[in-house]
Amino acid sequence: MGQTKTRMATNQLLLGQCREALKGHPPLLTRKFQKIQYTGNPSMGENPQGPSIRIMQWNVLADALCQSRDDFIRSPPDSLLWQTRKFRSLEEILTYDPDIICLEEVDHYHDFYNPMLQSIGYQGTFKPKPDSPCVYCLDHNGPDGCALFYKQDKFDMIDGITPNLTIPDVTKGSRTTNQVAIIYTLRCRKKSFEGKSLVVGVTHLKAKNGWQELRHAQGKILLEHLNKQSRGRPIVFCGDFNAESSEPVYSEFQNSNLNLKSTYQLLSENGNTEPEYTTWKIRPSGEAKHTIDYIWHSEDQLTIDALLPIPTDSQLGDERAPSYITSSDHFSLVFDLRFKSSAKGSASL
Repeated sequence: MGQTKTRMATNQLLLGQCREALKGHPPLLTRKFQKIQYTGNPSMGENPQGPSIRIMQWNVLADALCQSRDDFIRSPPDSLLWQTRKFRSLEEILTYDPDIICLEEVDHYHDFYNPMLQSIGYQGTFKPKPDSPCVYCLDHNGPDGCALFYKQDKFDMIDGITPNLTIPDVTKGSRTTNQVAIIYTLRCRKKSFEGKSLVVGVTHLKAKNGWQELRHAQGKILLEHLNKQSRGRPIVFCGDFNAESSEPVYSEFQNSNLNLKSTYQLLSENGNTEPEYTTWKIRPSGEAKHTIDYIWHSEDQLTIDALLPIPTDSQLGDERAPSYITSSDHFSLVFDLRFKSSAKGSASL
């Protein structure tokens, strides 16, 4: 309990420092969580159990790409500076205070995200891309990659992998691609969870049109990793898939034998439709507004209590993203989950 109180106090101190550093700028765009009605079957032992766990998924926008390649023509130039964006992104994380954080396009892990989050009790892991586009930009800060953080007072890491994604190749047997993943098994430390564990993962798949089949192949490999890692445990898998819901990689996850549900579908009226967008930016080539970021969860073992809605048109304003009020061209996806009482606990390793 003492460790948790110390972490919460440090969180508030750091949050105040972020706001002080951003004085003179408009405030952070904040959103209110939307409650999700529970639809489980209590007669089948599916009652939610224990306190909720909050998870954040976010492509935070690599600094090197923001400065050198992305060309956001509506964004105020000083809103794109790392000196501004680093405080705004940290403020958003601290505001929603997730228990587990999954990030993509991280190119300031060692000099910012890890020391800042470590100071408030998170344990982090970073997996850089083998050939990051960031290192070809002027004044870069090293490669970008995926990062996963969890609160040490709430979880123990009992197993994990950080694979480079490989795909079958008819000439070479397999081929390593430039995409990576982190997949961890975390055991809940609180007694109220009865030793339950959760498999959490993050990835960032190949970008741009014309690479649908590569993303599909990467998705198949990821599902194989998740199947081996989970051993029947519940799964939460996050990432920037760079794929709309019409692509094969989306169908591969939706129809896998792991019984995965796309979490943000639960915000729709029918419970089966993705948000209109998870990224909205304006470049010289035009406006890009679509859903390419996803969270997948084990529908039979986990229940979702609340979701953070996507920012609306009126909230974003004409600048879209990034801007003074939001530090990335992608929007953070944040949700609260609980185990169903039928979910597996600590399976043997």
